[in-house]
Amino acid sequence: MIDAAYIHIPFCRRRCFYCDFPISVLGNRTEIETSPAIAEYVEVLLQEIAITPALGKPLKTIFFGGGTPSLLPVRFLELILEKLAKKFSIVTNAEISMEMDPATFTLEQLRGYQRAGVNRVSLGAQAFQDNILSLCGRLHRVADIFQAIAHLQDSNIKNFSLDLISGLPQQTLSDWEFSLNTVIKIQPSHLSCYDLVLESVTPFGKQYQPGEKPLPDDETTARMYRLAQEMLTQSGYGHYEISNYAQKGYQCQHNQVYWENRPYYGFGMGAASYTQNQRFTRPRTRQDYYPWVEEFKRNGGRLGCPETSPGDYLLETLMLGLRLQKGLDLSQISQQFGSEVTGKIRAVVASFEPQKWVRIDDGDRLFLTDPEGFLFSNTILSSLFEKLS
Repeated sequence: MIDAAYIHIPFCRRRCFYCDFPISVLGNRTEIETSPAIAEYVEVLLQEIAITPALGKPLKTIFFGGGTPSLLPVRFLELILEKLAKKFSIVTNAEISMEMDPATFTLEQLRGYQRAGVNRVSLGAQAFQDNILSLCGRLHRVADIFQAIAHLQDSNIKNFSLDLISGLPQQTLSDWEFSLNTVIKIQPSHLSCYDLVLESVTPFGKQYQPGEKPLPDDETTARMYRLAQEMLTQSGYGHYEISNYAQKGYQCQHNQVYWENRPYYGFGMGAASYTQNQRFTRPRTRQDYYPWVEEFKRNGGRLGCPETSPGDYLLETLMLGLRLQKGLDLSQISQQFGSEVTGKIRAVVASFEPQKWVRIDDGDRLFLTDPEGFLFSNTILSSLFEKLS
């Protein structure tokens, strides 16, 4: 039974220097608004939605990611939501999120998105220093962030998140602290703090080596993580997931579907889905995605990919669930996979107890500690995967 859908809107004005997402660069706003590429893409996207089998519940969460979904004209957003409602039905209080970048939308446009159904916004601020934004290839500046926040406030959108990135070129611990203090003054209901990942195909991946200047070294990025945890939790934000903080009642419902390893629909170029025990990622370019949709039609809406094996499902459950503050229920894992599996898990995590990176409570729930266990999650997971693979 599936009640969540991800919609990929790939269009951007420019590719950021750290970005490895499946996107299509269209240029300036005038070109985007008049480009036939968006209309063509939306038409194919609607076809994919129409031929996808409906597998159960009405949708409770819908997430428009990208790319830069806030480049999408309102009329196209309306068409997509209408198609989703017709195909799957949408509950009246559904969480409908949209990623938006500063300087890519007007107040009128935002209110159009609201009227269509959007009630949660994820704003890609990334940093509060113009020089760092420029180094990252971002087209917006700090003034644009505050203008975008003013639009959100004028529209009375209380459920909004800000994205920040740590470990960026020339970013100091003082820069990071300033950004955190700025965010605390703004008081968004949600905050995502990501550490820079160097992907080999990106300009950053080709230009920089991990831990070497002008990137902060590993010790500094670890201090950035600890500082965020300390400042934000002391300011009333719950650290509910390894990279995410929220005021009470404002955790992202859609992303929790991923972390709890529940199924979800995915639509659009490069979108991932998890349906009927099948994980599938669509082609990453429009040139490949469009013919794939035609083939999908000919196959009667069948993906034709292998089902997730029990072993892979176990590893996915561990990898995703240990990202959450609430951790994993070992008794439930024992019921699903057997006591021998949980015995191996206990043996592995016991080796990390002296460092106080893990704990198991009286209710038989396994947690990574905050912040140290989260910081060393890759080390813990690698040991678990080695033992269980």
